[in-house]
Amino acid sequence: MEITSIGVIGAGQMGNGIAQVAACAGYQVMMIDIEQSYVDRGMSSIEFSLSKLVSKDRMSQEDADSALALVSTSTSKEAASQCDLVIEAIPEIPNLKFSTFSELDGICKDSTILASNTSSISIDEIAAATNRPSKVIGMHFMNPVPIMKLVEIINGSQTSNEVNSAVVEAAERMGKVALSCNDSPGFVSNRILCPMLNEAILTLQEGVAEPEAIDGIMKLGMNHPIGPLALSDLIGLDTVLHIMNVLHEGMGDDKYAPAPLLIEMVEQGKLGRKSGQGFYEY
Repeated sequence: MEITSIGVIGAGQMGNGIAQVAACAGYQVMMIDIEQSYVDRGMSSIEFSLSKLVSKDRMSQEDADSALALVSTSTSKEAASQCDLVIEAIPEIPNLKFSTFSELDGICKDSTILASNTSSISIDEIAAATNRPSKVIGMHFMNPVPIMKLVEIINGSQTSNEVNSAVVEAAERMGKVALSCNDSPGFVSNRILCPMLNEAILTLQEGVAEPEAIDGIMKLGMNHPIGPLALSDLIGLDTVLHIMNVLHEGMGDDKYAPAPLLIEMVEQGKLGRKSGQGFYEY
């Protein structure tokens, strides 16, 4: 299963980051989004990111130019028809994921591997929208993609060993550490991370400490690079709530119930950095 060309569905923050690291690894990349303005913004982000790497002497101008030349764009999923691997990086809306994979299944050649950058949606449920469940897998990149080393590889119950090996090899060629797990609510990363974030929110809700103290204790005492409340703001409180709901429903255990304060803040539109206000103001 040789991978030489990669399609990326979605040109947002995650999508353009994936396109960038794939192109820097020498893959031919097709980045696709539904509107030309989204594609243009994605390309601008890649150009800006590469220029920063050049200015910091982490990459030569020649290599940056070569990577940029490997990225093509389109507003049609048909452009991914001949790609060996297609990585979906669209919003975490289950029905949108399912319909996209169903569409890609009909467009792409039979040998194409279909991967999802989902952080919480079941790979088996995504695979069920296709006629190639053995070739569907999760590739959960971390944000920001060009900097973070991990790719969490999620195998569905029918994902073949050959597909896993090919995807791990592709991720490693992109300079990532690829660690595999099996499909389960929240996978490994968010099953462990989000309950910790939720617990920090409960700690604030119960008046145990102020946000600065909660974050400071976790940073200075546990050596976390960013406190849990500040991290929640960075991720987006709506995303944290979504993942907690997935865990609560999937595990059937009230220990995963989202904190009432988290629900209240999302209802008030206090989503963190993206809205300008969360546990902190931005």
